[in-house]
Amino acid sequence: MDRKLLDILVCPANRQPLALLDKSGLDALNRGVAAGGLKRNDGSAQSEAIREALVTRDRKTVYRLDDGIPVLLVEEGIATAQIDGFPGA
Repeated sequence: MDRKLLDILVCPANRQPLALLDKSGLDALNRGVAAGGLKRNDGSAQSEAIREALVTRDRKTVYRLDDGIPVLLVEEGIATAQIDGFPGA
C-alpha cells in the first residue's frame, strides 16, 4: 500500500489513524475466520481468509484490504475483541 495514502487514512467510526496489520495480527485474525466465529460489525460472518488488513491505532478494529483497496465501511469492520490471542487488543 502506498505510504502517502496510508498516512491519510483514518477509521470511519472514530477517526483514529490506521496502520497495516502485522503478520501476528493477521494470523490471529485468520485463525478466527477458520474457526467460523468471526463477525463483522453488521453481524454478518467473515467467511473468507484475509490477505491484508488495516488496524486502528488502539487495535480494536480491523478493516480488510481487497486487492489492495481498503474497505473502510463501519459495517465491514471487524472488532478484535472477538479474536482469541489478537496481539495488543
